[in-house]
Amino acid sequence: MIALTSIGGSNVRIRLSNALGAPAVNIGAAHIALHSEDSAIKPGTDRILTFSSKTSVILYGGETIVSDPVSLNLPPLAHVAISLYIPGETADPTNHRFALHNTYISKEGDFTSQTAIPDADLRESWYWLAGIDVLAARLQANKTTSRISVVNAGISGNRLLGDNNSGLARLYHDVLTQPGIRWMSVLIGINDITGGSRNQTITAETLVAAYRQLIENAHLLNVKVIGCTLTPYGGSNVYSDYGESVRSAVNQWIRNSGAFDAVVDFEAAVRDSKDPTRFRAEADSPDMLHPANPGYKLMGEAFGLNILVPTPKR
Repeated sequence: MIALTSIGGSNVRIRLSNALGAPAVNIGAAHIALHSEDSAIKPGTDRILTFSSKTSVILYGGETIVSDPVSLNLPPLAHVAISLYIPGETADPTNHRFALHNTYISKEGDFTSQTAIPDADLRESWYWLAGIDVLAARLQANKTTSRISVVNAGISGNRLLGDNNSGLARLYHDVLTQPGIRWMSVLIGINDITGGSRNQTITAETLVAAYRQLIENAHLLNVKVIGCTLTPYGGSNVYSDYGESVRSAVNQWIRNSGAFDAVVDFEAAVRDSKDPTRFRAEADSPDMLHPANPGYKLMGEAFGLNILVPTPKR
């Protein structure tokens, strides 16, 4: 599995999770190395990962395990290859379906110590791998923020409210337990608004109450919260006038309530000045619900780095 690191360092470890899988999984071997190209690793960088000094471990259903640290000179924004050997059959694994980095799979045996995997099946998912840190290039390019990493805990289709896997339900185990966490940014709620038959029952007041719960739980652990306004979705196949009224009210609350420790106005960065319910052309939204890469770039540029490292007062 190919993943992007955040800040660099000389020691590294991984976390594996079976949070969504019931049967136990036998991890027969695990390795980490710097990625070269395709399924190949850079010579001399392969490291055996151990768990409590053992090269194999059983990952039980619902469990998260942490490997022992290994010495590896890891530059910032480097791609690493994490290899797992799973002997025998396994049920549907806990996975991230949209990792957007290649994963190479072989059914022919243990390739964790090999320099490449020949004739591998190609996927774009991570399997059992948790806690992938992704550093934004703007942070790395700025001297005052170059030691700050970003963990992407977003998942596709997530809602703020709901059972088991909602934003509120995931808050503790997916966000507040991240090592060294100081801030969390919140961009969630549009799927609650557009959720099919539910969109007539969701009100701005309901979402605001849920945001307040996120904030209060984060503050209990001294984690500051950045509120991000919900982006437009006019013209999409899930748009409704009622939903737009909820989104508008929620955004006004995010901007003006003072409940968050900081606010990033993503809506203002990507909305059309002539029709604020829609994305501006520069955001290049293919489905009018999600921005394309130019839109995400606009959102990234709207994030003030002084939030994380305030400018000293004179």
